[in-house]
Amino acid sequence: MSTNQPSHEPRGCDGALATAFGFLGKRWNGILLATLMDGPMGYSYLRRAVGSISDSVLSDRLGELGKAGLVLRTVDEGPPISVQYSLTPSGQALLPSLQALTDWASKNL
Repeated sequence: MSTNQPSHEPRGCDGALATAFGFLGKRWNGILLATLMDGPMGYSYLRRAVGSISDSVLSDRLGELGKAGLVLRTVDEGPPISVQYSLTPSGQALLPSLQALTDWASKNL
């Protein structure tokens, strides 16, 4: 039996895209990055802005985002001592994509 459909190689997901969604899809990572879009924030303010995230998870996620080079932790020795979190240039490079995803979600989900 013959078919007129052309044969295609099976398409795989782009490795970089899979890595990005694996990282940004981890609970809270994308939300934290989007929350920092408007500028640096202290830990307490960031926790309040995000909502129901626990202190331990927030600390873990900020550490992951820092290790990935997306968030910078800056300590001001004060007094009083304060810690600010901000997006690095790599984190800022995600902003157009996060905004486009936010726009798409508000229209389609």
